[in-house]
Amino acid sequence: MLDLKHNIPVDVAAALTQRAFDLLPQTTTALARFGDAVPAFISGYFRTWEPYRPHWNYEDGVVWKGALDLYQVTKDPVFLDYILGEMQTRVLPDGSMPTFHPQEYNIDNVNGGKILFPLYAITGEGRFRTAMDVQFAQLKDHPRTQSGNYWHKQIYPHQVWLDGLFMAQPFQTEYARITQDEALFADTVAQFRFVDHTLQRDNGLYAHGWDESRTERWADKQTGLSQNVWGRAMGWWIGALVDVYEASEGFSPSLRADIADITRRTLEALLKFRSDNGLWYQVVDQGQRDGNYEEASASLMVAYGLMKAARLSIVSETMGRTGVESLKAVCARFVTPSALNGVCGVAGLGNVPYRDGSYAYYLSEKITPNDPKGVGALMWALSEGMRTKDSL
Repeated sequence: MLDLKHNIPVDVAAALTQRAFDLLPQTTTALARFGDAVPAFISGYFRTWEPYRPHWNYEDGVVWKGALDLYQVTKDPVFLDYILGEMQTRVLPDGSMPTFHPQEYNIDNVNGGKILFPLYAITGEGRFRTAMDVQFAQLKDHPRTQSGNYWHKQIYPHQVWLDGLFMAQPFQTEYARITQDEALFADTVAQFRFVDHTLQRDNGLYAHGWDESRTERWADKQTGLSQNVWGRAMGWWIGALVDVYEASEGFSPSLRADIADITRRTLEALLKFRSDNGLWYQVVDQGQRDGNYEEASASLMVAYGLMKAARLSIVSETMGRTGVESLKAVCARFVTPSALNGVCGVAGLGNVPYRDGSYAYYLSEKITPNDPKGVGALMWALSEGMRTKDSL
């Protein structure tokens, strides 16, 4: 049975205030350049946000990454103070992580660990370095397919989803760098290569998931692939690629070139399916089909990928400016002072009730204003927008 219990305020202006959260004037000015409502929404969101779940989870990790991304570009202490407050009970002075449950072998649970690296660099606190080892211990024993790719979850045996590349591989690459273990980075690249070879469709986009066993009802009996290209899955994929490339600086140029090549081809394919409004659809390659809609989190993640890939010189500055245009389009269309609208709350494959990966399934999932996957992606994209040349 799916466990989707959470508390998401639909209107942050009406939600109970949990903390003071006052942006510096220069932060407000910088954010407002992407949309008049953006500063009020960001500050209101953090004033009212409660952790998505009490245990270490990927949804909170998406928001934590967004806050740290904004801190690193604005140096506004309000973002860092928020994260450090969250870490008081999640990473203890001895580096233990009482709310992290590695025995679940859920690849999503690795995502939150990405913030440990910038926190250690910023604060120098040893607890964050120790916690990296605690987090990585899950990956030492995490089950894999015969290809060497991590299972998505122990409850989803033999399955690889695009989502999982984002959850685990940037963390693994950062851990490889801090431990100087290039073989670990080579493992990351091998996992990307397999997904690129196996899940890629003729149009250059990727199926949401693959079942090595071919036993799931959603999986094609010959290929093991799911039926459709889900927007946020493509967002997770491109986010994973650019984050891994950035984190792998100093490692083998040929291995990094493989990541750059997959990134470039993915973005070129995605641009072919960008809507006239500068956005991407819930089912990416079926934009004109009845019921399909432009989805905010996917659009933000792809915009983030375009801007970051341009900053890292993987793609042209022109493509980076396209990312800025898409970010601004999302802000104009979906951001109000009290909500980020247009976000698909969740989508997956299998489980109970069964998710069959059909077009109708992806269109059936509830649109959830202020879902953390969308808000986190908004913050990643805003931080890259501020870094992009001539974006403002």
